[in-house]
Amino acid sequence: MLIPALIVLPAAILIRALAARQLDRWNIAAPVLMVLCGVATALFVRPDSLLRVFNTEIAQHVAEIILAMLLFVDATEVRGGRLWGHAPGIVGRVLLIALPVSLAAAMLLGTVMYPNLSWPLLLVIACVVIPSDFAAAERVVRDRRLPAQVRSVLNVESGFNDGLVSPIFLFALILARSDNTADTAEKAIATALPFAIKAIIGGAVVGSVIAILLFLAVRAGWTSDQGRRITVLTTPLLTYGATVAIGGNGFVASFVCGIAFRYVYRGFAARDLRKPVSRAREHFSRPSSDLQLLEEVTGILTMAMWFVVGAAAVVVASFGVRWQPIVFCLAALTVLRIVPVMLSLAGTRMSYRDRFLVGTLGPRGTTSIVFGLLAINGLSETAEDTVLTLTVACVLGSVLLHGLGATPLINGLMSGRSRARELTTARK
Repeated sequence: MLIPALIVLPAAILIRALAARQLDRWNIAAPVLMVLCGVATALFVRPDSLLRVFNTEIAQHVAEIILAMLLFVDATEVRGGRLWGHAPGIVGRVLLIALPVSLAAAMLLGTVMYPNLSWPLLLVIACVVIPSDFAAAERVVRDRRLPAQVRSVLNVESGFNDGLVSPIFLFALILARSDNTADTAEKAIATALPFAIKAIIGGAVVGSVIAILLFLAVRAGWTSDQGRRITVLTTPLLTYGATVAIGGNGFVASFVCGIAFRYVYRGFAARDLRKPVSRAREHFSRPSSDLQLLEEVTGILTMAMWFVVGAAAVVVASFGVRWQPIVFCLAALTVLRIVPVMLSLAGTRMSYRDRFLVGTLGPRGTTSIVFGLLAINGLSETAEDTVLTLTVACVLGSVLLHGLGATPLINGLMSGRSRARELTTARK
């Protein structure tokens, strides 16, 4: 598998890079291409050998590092100047009301469809299939036909929900692991709490210190454009390694680090810009350029994750897919997402159509893939197969529903809005 993957994966990324605009015109997003290439490569490898590759300590650490980088990017690139963007009240409802309700509803449906699974494993599965991530449909949040408020809410929500779900996922995974010694919720919390505390403290300290150092280096003229980009790229890697070294959770720390880095750096930069003379005024007025290298690297890593999904789909097909995972994931992608979001936004000034858009446009992507890979390490063989099947079914279902179906949905709803405006204008 290694040699074919080393040939096909870079070739697929190259094709995507050379024909990105044309593929977008054909509505062939990067996930679709990478999944197909992953499937084609895995067809020539034995499924059991692929499963052994997924269930290794190396695969686990690679998945954690990728998630750490993605969480850092999510925490640093939120727009609007506030923690939760331009519409913090609406985002707060979606994250603090709709998200927990969706997780609980997924667990409830899981008890009906998988009655033999324990509640910690059902919570692990819910954490895999519920958090949204726009890797499967990144063009959605850039589609100018969508109302600005809808795009802002979707962007901020997708940036923060995986960070909020991560501690819950870790807690559930501790209870669900086959080598679990914390056999009660109290013991699991006692086990997870030190990891979380160290992650929060470590992430906040590293993010703040590096932000201050970068600010001072920029203001003194010691660093270059490339140096700034490399600094940002290495920050989540350093945070992950340092936090793991002290016994904390690396990817939770990276999320906290991203928040701390963003606010400390921009706070110092904003104060410097208010000075009559600023030696770094040109740079501080466009700090987002520092994220360019990190975003490009995480983009490549994300495409690699979609390639893995394609390979995992071959493994799942070898198991024989029953109707339960298909129905469960279809519900998770639609009803279990849309209904809680609609209920949480009841009473707000958002129109019914905009609420429906926020609920419908919730693709699953890299977060689900990484959580799924982390979950299969340490679980029993039966649980491992179940989690892998549900992860692949959910992510591939999202590629079809959101990656290929988002554009027609937006076209239909926005054209209906335009017709309604024309009728209103004509009546006047």
